[in-house]
Amino acid sequence: MEPLNPPSVAIDGNVIRRIREEKRLTQLYVAKVVGVTTDTVSRWENNSYPTIKWDNALKLAEGLEVDLTEILKKEDVADNPDANVSIKPKKQNWIYLLLLFGVTLTALIFLLWPPDPPSAVPVLQAKRFLPPFAAPGSQILIQVKLSAEKPLRGMILKETFPPGWHLVAAEPVVSHLDADRGVARWIFRKPLLKTGVYYILEVPEGVEPDSDLTISGELIANPEGQRSSALVQSVGTMQLEPFHWSDKNGDWIIDDLEILELSDLTEEAQSLNLDWDLIEMIWETGAYRWDSGTKKFTPVQPVSE
Repeated sequence: MEPLNPPSVAIDGNVIRRIREEKRLTQLYVAKVVGVTTDTVSRWENNSYPTIKWDNALKLAEGLEVDLTEILKKEDVADNPDANVSIKPKKQNWIYLLLLFGVTLTALIFLLWPPDPPSAVPVLQAKRFLPPFAAPGSQILIQVKLSAEKPLRGMILKETFPPGWHLVAAEPVVSHLDADRGVARWIFRKPLLKTGVYYILEVPEGVEPDSDLTISGELIANPEGQRSSALVQSVGTMQLEPFHWSDKNGDWIIDDLEILELSDLTEEAQSLNLDWDLIEMIWETGAYRWDSGTKKFTPVQPVSE
């Protein structure tokens, strides 16, 4: 038997504010996750409301990326030593025996009754597909594929970029961006079992060849107050080289197979400016080169052997 959730719970506004500020989240972002106004979030943090709805508490914990128990008030019920104890006449002892028998029987039923199997935490998977090359000063496309074993009410994708790298655009649009720390978050409400995220990163012009190019991320869900997460696994490796991000083998050519793959991407990420005209011109011309002065790729005729 599954326990019934209480209609409302008491939250600790001071803890909520501390967690939000530590994670550098805005009240607007939290409000979007829960589906309330920023004024409501402010009142929660100021302890203006003694309790909130159970569902809102779950969404709030999801937005803060913590377990539900971390934002609830810890209230211990202390025994009162001065409480009066009424003494019943001995002739009523049989009533207590009957009650004791009933309690014992109930305990035996609960002990012997087979427990319900624990609810399985949904399996989350996240894969990030990296381009093989990133030219300093250029823009590259990153793809992230998300999947869940069963339907979820919501989930959050968090991606962290290398220092100095900037998010230019994304599909879907990013829900919260901390440009200083290079952290982007996407909120998904009732997501599909399989979801795609596409975003364009700008590589710094002065990035050093031995710089850390690691992009890290996490997919977070909070079903029924149980925090579930999965690290985003990178597929492929990325190198700082003056090749176009779609040139898989670094041969200064965007061949037919590569152009077909790019054509599929343009349909999946329609709102992003992937500079398709330039890519198509490189494909038609036959080759390209990297202009380190203008930080642009230029179509050129292939060199005949």
